[in-house]
Amino acid sequence: MGKKFFIFFVLAPILALSLAGVKIYYDLSAWTYGGPEVVFTIKAGENFASINGRLKNAKIIFNPKVFHHYCKFKGYLTRFRAGSFKIIPGLNMLGVIDILLNDPGITINVTIPEGKNIFEIGKLLEARNVTPYKEFIKSARDPNFMKELGIPASRAEGYLFPNTYKFSPKSSARQVIRAMVKEFRKIYRELAIYPSTLSEHEVVTLASIVEKETGAAHERPAIAGVFHNRLKKRMRLQSDPTTIYGIYESYNGNLRKKHLRMKTPYNTYKISGLPKGPISNPGKASLRAVLKPSSHKNLYFVSKNDGTHIFSRTYKDHRKAVEKWQKNWRNRRGRSWRDLNKKTQ
Repeated sequence: MGKKFFIFFVLAPILALSLAGVKIYYDLSAWTYGGPEVVFTIKAGENFASINGRLKNAKIIFNPKVFHHYCKFKGYLTRFRAGSFKIIPGLNMLGVIDILLNDPGITINVTIPEGKNIFEIGKLLEARNVTPYKEFIKSARDPNFMKELGIPASRAEGYLFPNTYKFSPKSSARQVIRAMVKEFRKIYRELAIYPSTLSEHEVVTLASIVEKETGAAHERPAIAGVFHNRLKKRMRLQSDPTTIYGIYESYNGNLRKKHLRMKTPYNTYKISGLPKGPISNPGKASLRAVLKPSSHKNLYFVSKNDGTHIFSRTYKDHRKAVEKWQKNWRNRRGRSWRDLNKKTQ
């Protein structure tokens, strides 16, 4: 009798646990989601309790306790990651777990072109349903966040590297900015082979101007060389894009002489040296051009209205080029830097 009781005493808990396990597994596999196809988004840093509760509220799972016990037993509590996931009708809870843990999730490919500023990037991201414009601009101009990212400025301008990214729908602005700054750091490390007397922030600032001034890619080093020469001679850079950036939020697309006279921290017609910070987000080629500019004595350049420029050493020669290419209407009519194949007249 004592021996039988002992065996029962030992086996009963094991049997109970086994039955409980079978019950949990049955609950996980038997019940299926019967709602419409939905997208479930896990936020960055969201804990399991929050995820579990939202899954229950969305009726994607029916028993959060069972869901919790199973995930805890399998060691899944900390394995859920941020992203957006498609939940389809007919999935049981095991299927939901598999998707949330192993599916790459829904992503949006977003290409950020070279030379866009934070305002343009914000609009692009909002249009692609990646992150709200206002949230993006607020984060991109948050000095404390910039300090956290190691950016020596009050805004992210210049450090949002142009590239094609994969983002989840409705990503947080900070996630997006971190990804782009991380890519900038990677690319800038690759360019460290080029020594410079400029600080990183000065390189990025000058590269952002080169990016905006360049229509033909092969001219980047030559344009960078002009600005280097002017800085060495303590000449003002006198770059139109810097003027525009200083008034960007009120700019209507028509640059006037009164704008050139406005004193802002970015207007290089009114201030000496580099502007306060970058005016756009330059690509690798513009960064490289600033670190390795063409060696020449040119101090001026003027557009030929086809994306290329005439470079001059003296102001006298520059005025002749301006007269020919900017004041002669025959050389301006119907020409665009977007068509580099047009022959000069």
